[in-house]
Amino acid sequence: MDTIKDQLSFYASSLQLRGKRNNILASNIANAATPNYKARDISFEDEIKKFDQNGPVRTTHKSHIVQNSGKSIHETSYREPLIASLDGNTVELAVEQMQFAENSMRYSSTVNFLNGKINKIMSAIRGE
Repeated sequence: MDTIKDQLSFYASSLQLRGKRNNILASNIANAATPNYKARDISFEDEIKKFDQNGPVRTTHKSHIVQNSGKSIHETSYREPLIASLDGNTVELAVEQMQFAENSMRYSSTVNFLNGKINKIMSAIRGE
């Protein structure tokens, strides 16, 4: 049985992953004119599957495992361009902008969904 903590943890991880992806895509856009820059990305679907399979780290005591050591656990990969650039840059600005817009929209949707969940929990706690 899923607990409220498990459900909220999943959505929090989803938001963290979407935020990380937005930073990567923004970096790609910012470096669109940088020679030999290689566009990077993370696969949201693959990373979420990892979380879904493994679940959050469970411990018997809060001091057993130090979480959030600051290191990224998300695997970044280089994106292959559809059209090769003469200067070695693999950023395709239109593709990056589209991916950024879509990811931002999904981030906002997840925030709205999570806010709704939290509001329902708070209503239940207040007995409304």
